[in-house]
Amino acid sequence: MDGQLVPWREAQVHVLTHTLHYGLGCFEGVRAYHTPNGPCVFRLHEHTQRLFNSAHILGLTIPYSAEELNQAQVEVFKANELDEGYLRPMVFLGSEAMGLRAQGLRVRVSIASWPWPDYMDADAREKGIKVRTSSYTRHHVNITMCKAKSNGNYINSILALHEALDSGCDEALLLDNEGYVAEGSGENIFLVKDGELHTPELTSCLAGITRDTVFALAAELGLNIRERRITRDEVYIADEAFFTGTAAEVLPIQSLDGRTIGSGMRGPVTHQLQSAYFDQVRGKRNSFPEWHTPV
Repeated sequence: MDGQLVPWREAQVHVLTHTLHYGLGCFEGVRAYHTPNGPCVFRLHEHTQRLFNSAHILGLTIPYSAEELNQAQVEVFKANELDEGYLRPMVFLGSEAMGLRAQGLRVRVSIASWPWPDYMDADAREKGIKVRTSSYTRHHVNITMCKAKSNGNYINSILALHEALDSGCDEALLLDNEGYVAEGSGENIFLVKDGELHTPELTSCLAGITRDTVFALAAELGLNIRERRITRDEVYIADEAFFTGTAAEVLPIQSLDGRTIGSGMRGPVTHQLQSAYFDQVRGKRNSFPEWHTPV
């Protein structure tokens, strides 16, 4: 908390903390994995850069350098004596004043770490998950700042996910304001059709770091990726579909709106990318050593 290691239960903020009331803040979700060289944080520098980008978009000045925050995340992970786990750095505004002007407020930074083995049931990596198209629209690019991973933006995602869970599904698919596929509640989406990968353009979507990782792995595997507008019914008739995200990792989609996608199980291209991804994050590949920060 603000540059000091403190016990979990003492990491507290005041009830009038500005970000609690208005949602103006930003955060990252970062994972560290066990590798042959010990625990390594995966793509730490890219996550921290996106945190700084988000803060800049929101008009917040982080009172630390990127290197200081990188080191702080390593120290927090180490202090929790984890072999694998999740890191959550957050930039938020203090309790010095209230109101939409958001003036005279201290910019604060917290970093927490805890074990988080699987975002979904472990079987979902093979069997896939059930998804429904949400009645909630993904933010339009001129309604809020979609390139910022900001706290308040996730109200949209929570509503969409709860709607999906209440209907018996595992995840939601949000469309943009023109009705084209955008992303999941916290993931980017890919389709496979005739051996080629398709994914929405980054308009109202967050620029996912796992998405970028899949781009690099796909290039190594000789898979072509097309970024383009995708309609909901194209997902129904795809050969395969999967979500990507730091929490979700590479997660097959079994069905959308009750329509089975492909075989209804993890497809061969998804399996190939999923295997490459887990080999990469666990240090079993020689490619991209710069993605791994030892703890």
